[in-house]
Amino acid sequence: MITLRKALDRGHAEHGWLDSYHTFSFANYHDPNHMGFRDLRVINEDRVEADGGFPKHPHENMEIITYVLEGALEHQDSMGNQSIIRPGEVQIMSAGTGITHSEFNHSKTAPVHLLQIWILPGKKALKPSYDQKVFADNKKQGRLCLVASPDGRESSVTIHQDVNLYLCALNKDQKVQYEIPKNRHTWIQVTRGSLTCNDLNLQQGDGVSVSEEKILKLNGKEAAEILIFDLN
Repeated sequence: MITLRKALDRGHAEHGWLDSYHTFSFANYHDPNHMGFRDLRVINEDRVEADGGFPKHPHENMEIITYVLEGALEHQDSMGNQSIIRPGEVQIMSAGTGITHSEFNHSKTAPVHLLQIWILPGKKALKPSYDQKVFADNKKQGRLCLVASPDGRESSVTIHQDVNLYLCALNKDQKVQYEIPKNRHTWIQVTRGSLTCNDLNLQQGDGVSVSEEKILKLNGKEAAEILIFDLN
């Protein structure tokens, strides 16, 4: 079964400095039919204006992944980490027993465009941790590049949940086939461009939940990029 979550049907919040679209219920947006998918709880597509950002705030018992599409995001947290996240990098913060952090647009002139993803952890009250890695464009072009996994294999960041996260970029008419492991579920999020997934047309911002399927045939209608979540 393949179910489409159209970009225009997502929740939306406009705060002046922040323009945010919520794939699942988040903050003041609540839809009981879209509370998450399996252990995937949040996918927010955020555009933060120059000099804008999120002041210091707390998290606990959540695996938080940040993926920047355009611009640069400045991060600081109570573990002592200070970093700039740029396109091609994946950051994960395991909030565990509790952390505070802030996120600001690193630029004084240009917006930053990013996805923030929350995944429920396999265990609560873990020791907080942080990681950030660069994934070159050639590793994801026309193939699945593993960027997050429970065991950190293939130089991916480590996530404390039975989830594998892949990045895949497609040129126009480029095809990739994804074989879904037995008894697993898949979520696809389109980050750029447009493509078909088993003849279903997908645009930037669209999401797709997949259960009880064996193969996904992905074909770029134009230059496109997707995130593929392999979920238990």
